[in-house]
This record gives sequence, structure tokens and C-alpha cells, in this order.
Amino acid sequence: MTFRNKVLRFVSLHAGEEDRKKVYENVRSGISFRGSNLWILACAIVIASVGLNVNSTAVIIGAMLISPLMGPIVGAGFALGTYNFDLLKKSMRNLLISTVVGLGVSAIYFFISPFKETQSELLARTAPNIYDVMIAFFGGIVGVIAITRVEKGNPIPGVAIATALMPPLCTAGYGLAIGNFYYFLGAFYLYTINCFFICIATFLIIKYLKYQPVEILNPKRSKLIRNWISFIIIIMIVPSFYLAYNLYQQRSFDDNVNKFINEEFNNNGYTVIYKKTNFNSAPKKIEVATLTKRFDSAQIVQLNQRLQDYGLSQTELVIRQDEIDLKSEILSELNTQQNVVSEKDLIITNLQKELSVYKFDNITILHEIEILFPEMKNLSIGRQITETESDSAFIETVVIFNSEEETEENEVKLKKWLEQKLSLKNVVVINRGQ
Repeated sequence: MTFRNKVLRFVSLHAGEEDRKKVYENVRSGISFRGSNLWILACAIVIASVGLNVNSTAVIIGAMLISPLMGPIVGAGFALGTYNFDLLKKSMRNLLISTVVGLGVSAIYFFISPFKETQSELLARTAPNIYDVMIAFFGGIVGVIAITRVEKGNPIPGVAIATALMPPLCTAGYGLAIGNFYYFLGAFYLYTINCFFICIATFLIIKYLKYQPVEILNPKRSKLIRNWISFIIIIMIVPSFYLAYNLYQQRSFDDNVNKFINEEFNNNGYTVIYKKTNFNSAPKKIEVATLTKRFDSAQIVQLNQRLQDYGLSQTELVIRQDEIDLKSEILSELNTQQNVVSEKDLIITNLQKELSVYKFDNITILHEIEILFPEMKNLSIGRQITETESDSAFIETVVIFNSEEETEENEVKLKKWLEQKLSLKNVVVINRGQ
């Protein structure tokens, strides 16, 4: 065997391959959204929406794992690879239905939800780029390789998480619910990227494995399909490159701003207490304020000229020195934080009040009982809530002790003594030793 044949055999995907009829049946069954798949889809939509709403990564991952959206996407790629146009129509129809249902249910959830804040998990899915294309494509390759194996192994859950379909779809629903079409378009574009490149990855692997075509196409029609696929790939990739470039520019801008502030302000002993940047304005803006230093107009002009040295062209530096405006912003921020702290203090105080009802702090009373009633051993005292048959409840003080002697008379005395000494009602004395 030649070295080339050894390499080809080493990287071959034919070893461990599942029976092709069984693969086809599995793909076809995963396309349908009837019965259990429909219920699973509905639950996954709600779970993903809740996870995005409360910013819970664990819940979102759970929704990714149970979502059956991969079924019709893989089915579409499989159908393209085998020229099975009936299967392709069915896959596209089910994908369209599941997409509309996902958008509708998530939009309704976010519309009625009292929490409308845009959490970080939502924001993360509104600006896709070329890296999302790569994740979808290579995740799709892993996914289709896994479904064509006899031993499915661990890749399927990983693919479901990596090629996240449900979160961007629900984020698009969130954009509809709050009327923010920037969020809607960004999230739906990410969802479309994931769907399309998983489909293309499936198509390429099915072609590589040389699955038998259902229809024999003439070269002209086959070329037309390939041209359409290439055209859609270009349409999908070009905006993602632009968004990736824009993300790179924004991060570079932030890094340069931090370097500028560190070297021109912090290193010169000017403590920066306020910083705000705006990358999308024209020109870009940097707003800062210092603790004590006041700059004259010549110094501000000089600092603006220095921006060029830090790669911050077309950027304007604004130094906030209007004490009234600046103090109002700082006080507003402090008041917000103080309100949060005050709410927490209120909750703690209420909890302490609730606990104090049941807490018995007068420990010295136990020593006095031991002196007055030496036959009572292993004393304990506390408060508890007791319900009555009339659906009412009251709090009573309970004294528990051990004694093998007859203590009924002393129990009565102890009860009266405690009620008098501590101004209590409903004292119960219990002897566990009898």
C-alpha cells in the first residue's frame, strides 16, 4: 500500500459508517414537527426565551440541547446532496413553520414578560460576524458526520450547543416584541447564517460520501444548483465580514482609548473619575472628567491633537469640567447604587424581624430554671408557630426538659413563673423523660 493510500485511508469517513437506508430514515424522521417533536420545539422555545430573559446561560444551553431545529436543516442539506427534491420541499416547509412558530411564541413571551431589559445574552446574538459563519459550518460538518456513523458518540450535544439555533431565533422574537428592528435583523441574520451553513456542510459531506442521488440531473441543472449555492454563500458571508471588521475596529478603538487615558491622564497624576466613549458618532467621542485637575482651552486642543498618536483619528476629546452637570451625573449614579443598597437593607431588616419572632435570646433564663428546678435536666427553650383547627395560628414559647420524677406541680409553677418574668403568653412545658 502506497503512502498516499495510507493517508487517504487514515482520513476516510467510510470506516464506521451507518447503513445508508437507516441514515435516510433517521434524517426523514427528524424533519417532521408532528407529535413529540412539536411538543419539544414548543418547550425549547419557552425555555430559551426564559433563559435569555433572566440572562441564565445554563437555561439557554438546556434549550439548545433539546431543540429539534437541526432536523429540517440537516434534512435540507441531505436532500440537496442526494437531489431528493421532495425531501427538500418537506424540509424547507417544516423549517419555515418552526421558524414562524419560534418567532411568534418568543415575541408573545417577551411582550407579556414584565422584564424588558436587554440582557448580555440577548446582545451577544444581535451582531453576527464571520466567526459565526465558521462555527456554523464546522459545527454542521461534525453534526452530519455524527449522524452517518454507527456510533453516534458525544458530538451531537456539542453541535447543538455550538451551532446555537434557538437563542438567536428567540432574540429575533425579542426584537419584534420591543419594536427594535436592529435587534430583530441582527439576530435573524445570525439564525439564517446558522441554518444555511449547517445545510451547506451537510450537502458537502453527503457529496463526499457519494450517497446515491434520487434523481439523475443533467449537467446544466446540476451546474445551476451549484451556482445558486455559491451565490447564496457570497450573500451570507459578505455582511459577516463587514460586521467582523466593524467589531475589530471597535475593540481597537476601545484599546487605544484606554492607552490614551492611561498615558496622558493617569501617568501624569490626573485621576479620571468619569469616562464615556461613543464609537458610532461622527466624529467618534471620548468624554472624561478628572478629580481635581482643570484644563484650559490650549491644553484641551493639545490633547485632541495627541489623539492622532494613539490611532484615534476622527475622534474628539471632551473634558467635562462643568461641575453642576458632572456632579448631577455622579450623584445620579450614586443614588441608583444607594437605592439598590437601601432595597437590600430593607429586605434584610424584614427578614431579621421575622426571625426575631422565633429567636430566644435570653439564655440566662435557662441557668435560673436549673437553680429553681434542679430536677429538670437537659433544658431547651424556644418559640414555635402552632396552628389550630379554626385555621388560625399563634406563637407559643416551649420549654423542654428531661426528668424521671413526677414534675406536674413544678411544670405549672415554671409555666406561671415564665409568663410573669418574661411577660409571655402561651407557655408550654414538656417533660421528655416520662
